[in-house]
This record gives sequence, C-alpha cells and structure tokens, in this order.
Amino acid sequence: MRRLFRNNLFLVLAFAFVFLAGWQLGFSGFQFNLKLNPPGITVENKTPPSSTIDFSLLWDVIEKINSDYLFGSVDGTKLLYGAVSGLVEALDDPYTSFLDPERNQQFEDSLNGVYEGIGAEIGIRNDQLMIVAPLEGSPAKAVGVRAGDKILEVDGGSTAGITISEAVAQIRGEAGSQVVLTLQRGSDPSFKVTITRDEIKVKSVSWEDKGGGVFYIKVSRFGESTNSEWDDAVSDIKSKSANIKGIVLDMRSNPGGFLSSAVYLGSEFVKSGAIVIQEDSSGVRNTLSAQSTRGKHAFADTEIVVLIDGGSASASEILAGVLQERADAQLVGETSFGKGTVQDAADFSDGSGLHVTVAKWLTPSGRWVHDEGLEPDFAVELTDEDINNDRDPQLDKALELLGK
Repeated sequence: MRRLFRNNLFLVLAFAFVFLAGWQLGFSGFQFNLKLNPPGITVENKTPPSSTIDFSLLWDVIEKINSDYLFGSVDGTKLLYGAVSGLVEALDDPYTSFLDPERNQQFEDSLNGVYEGIGAEIGIRNDQLMIVAPLEGSPAKAVGVRAGDKILEVDGGSTAGITISEAVAQIRGEAGSQVVLTLQRGSDPSFKVTITRDEIKVKSVSWEDKGGGVFYIKVSRFGESTNSEWDDAVSDIKSKSANIKGIVLDMRSNPGGFLSSAVYLGSEFVKSGAIVIQEDSSGVRNTLSAQSTRGKHAFADTEIVVLIDGGSASASEILAGVLQERADAQLVGETSFGKGTVQDAADFSDGSGLHVTVAKWLTPSGRWVHDEGLEPDFAVELTDEDINNDRDPQLDKALELLGK
C-alpha cells in the first residue's frame, strides 16, 4: 500500500503538468481534485482546513521560461525534477526527499556498500548539516572526521538552509576528486579538511574473538548484504566456540538502513514478541515481531552489551532499543542520534526515487526517541586524546561488564 501511495503522489504532479481534468485520488486522509480552466488542486486535509490551490502560476512560470529564458533551450526533464523536488522539500522534513536517477542510484549503491564519495552519512539536526557517522575504512574516517561534526561549508559554500539531497550532491563525486569541508566540533573553532573521494567498499558486519567466550561484533550499516554477512559471522563464531559467554555488539557510527534488517538481527537475540512498533499519522500501531520461523536465535540466552554513540541512528537505534528492553542488554557509550521516523522508498520507471516519511518507530515499550536518542546505561566518552592514543574506553567498559 505504501508503494502505491508514493507512485500515485508522483502521478498527481505528472498529470497536473499535462492538464488532465476530472481525476480524483484519495490517500492517507488527503484528496486531490485536478481541474481545468484554471488548473487547480483541491486539497482536503485533516489539518489544516481544506483549501484550493490555483496551479495557473506554475503554467505561467513555465510559459515565461519557454518564451524569455536567455541561455539556450530549456531542459524539460530538469524542470520536472525541479518541480517535484520543490514540492517534496516544501514538507520541511529533512528525511523526505526526491532523488533524480543519478542520486537514486548513488543511494542504492551506498546501501550495497559500494559508491564513490567520502564515506560518511550526513543528517540535519536543529537546521544544521552534520556528520551522522563516518564509515569504517572511508576517506572521511582516514582524515579524522567524526560523528557529530557540524558541516559549515562545502568547497567554500555555506550549508545554511541546505537539504540532505543537495548536500549529498555536493559532497559526493568521482573517485580521485577532492572536496573541502569546513567542520566544527562542539564549540571549538571551525577547521577545514580536504578529502579525496574514493570508491567506497565497506563490509557491514565484522567480528573478533576477545577470548574467554566473549565475541565482539561490529555492524556498520543495515544494507542489502547485512543479513547474509551477519549469518556468515554467526556461523564463524559458532564454529569458533561452543560456549559463548557474551557478545559486544558495536553499533557506534552506524547510520541505519533497512528496518527489516534490524528486525532480522533482533530476532537473533529475542525469540518472540515485539522488536519494533510502527505508528502512522492516525496513531494506528503495527508491531513487527521476532521472526520465529528462522529457528536460530543464536544469542537469545547470551549476555549482551551494546556500544552506541552520536552516530548511531535509525535502524541501529531500533536494535539497541529492543535489546535494552527485551534482552537485558546494557548500553555503553554516548547518547544516540535520535532518528525516530521510518521512510518508504519508491522507485520510478525513469530511475528516480522518492523517500517519504510514513511512520514513527517506537521501542517495544512505546518510547519515541526522535531528536532525543537512546541514553546509555553507562555513559563513557571517547575523546580525541583516546583516539590519538589508540584507546577505546567504551569497548573497555563493555568487556569489563562481561567479566573480561
């Protein structure tokens, strides 16, 4: 149903461009009536009150551009993409965005762990563009970019008022090219970093034997290959030790990804019952439960410590939240990012895509962590001095809690 909803939204705009009349569409409490002479759309919302929008301004602008624009012929496709982008951006939601074919492909590649750029997830908090998480093995990580860094400028241009899509377009680029970011860490003076873009190939799951039946598992994103990589890691760990005493699950600087993957991994620790709750605009809740059909639940009876920080967002917060509430896991580190919404992704025939916020996600107890984040049970800061001296007090605390 959500996929149909998003495709229909695109069709409404497309049909408006060609002056189709007398067509109605209803979804999620909205009704659109397309009219001719003048072209208009009647919008009937729950709130604010219903209103009729005269779309003749749009046609007047197009006509003016076609007749008077100085610099060459007009690219109709660019006008269409620009109109759709403007419509979506008017929702004032940084996580709802329209992606042209190139950007949509870049997004798909990033979920697969292969793309060209600096290797960092970005987000917007309090109208400020910032680094959500630099990815392991990335050019951004190599030059010292950290989760929580504010991005003040990209190649000398201010990021004030920028959207996520615009920022991604400016920061990503061909391997071998460079981008200069002006960053600010906390209240410290701003500084510039020059990053050479590269092809980013990042495995989403890795693990390490810490001895004594304790294993460290790092999950860096929830992408297309995460579930299979997780299964491989679990199989390797099981073959390594028949007596698993504890697991350190590291989701620091994990920007999220597929919600379904968070449910998949959560089912390894929780045998049944809620993993996450989705709540739509009407307040209707849908519970996504542990996948009992998997029959594995590899770590359901294992002591768990989860590492989080300001770069842990979205799906990583979902997993951390359910483990804290339903698997008696202890959270160690710093407060997570606080992205408590779910986006539906629809791809169109021209290769473009639309990501639209469709629901809140809640922990099994009903907590909504949006803009607040998950508070760790044990707050442990990771400082620049720690990083420069190759120390990890957060991991040390986790191992301590597991008796290491």
